[in-house]
Amino acid sequence: MTKGPRLLLVHGSVVNGEATWNAQRPLAERFELVVPNRRGFPPGPEEERIDFEDEAVWLDRYLEPGTHLVGHSYGGVIALLAAARRRELVRSLTVIEPPAFGLARGNPVVEAFVERGSAIAGDPETFLRAFLDLVGSPQPGCPLSGALLQGARALMVERPPWEAEIPLEALAGLPALVVSGAHSAAFDAVCDVLEERLGARRVVLAGAGHSPQRLGDPFNDALAEFVARTSTS
Repeated sequence: MTKGPRLLLVHGSVVNGEATWNAQRPLAERFELVVPNRRGFPPGPEEERIDFEDEAVWLDRYLEPGTHLVGHSYGGVIALLAAARRRELVRSLTVIEPPAFGLARGNPVVEAFVERGSAIAGDPETFLRAFLDLVGSPQPGCPLSGALLQGARALMVERPPWEAEIPLEALAGLPALVVSGAHSAAFDAVCDVLEERLGARRVVLAGAGHSPQRLGDPFNDALAEFVARTSTS
């Protein structure tokens, strides 16, 4: 059976691909969904260090000509770098609140976010809960599952995303969609830069904090319309 356009969905920190993109399952009726689990996340083994630059190279194995690349949070930083590296394979780029704060340094709310993020410390559970408060995600109950504890340990060894240098010039002219959740001035600042510098379409979906894709239909409809339009243009 002929499948629709290929969507490569890249998850962010803490949880794996299945957990991040669960609400996007209905899109499989119209698109080919590719949902890898990044290195260090369950059910795979843990890693000593996770670097967004290495992850962008690792993502090459999932890229094919005409791929529509979608990244959430830390996965959005990876997607930006991967699209710049392999521009010839990427048909469009969608990022959801990428913490590419290097694009907006000097903005007071961004500086405050980076300062708070740099100060997070403690055991995996303490680290995770402080991180979730920072990014605007809900707290899990107690006790934490084994998968969440592994995700917390992966989070602790991720290279800080504000160190990423995003080569926006390499992305010029690539159809782009930027999605934000109307909850964080720091994430809004990054999305504003991407919207302006890339000429990206901007969609704001309130109600799910840092993870607008969890809203299901509102996000899915926006993504499907964008992908359909860029697939035929």
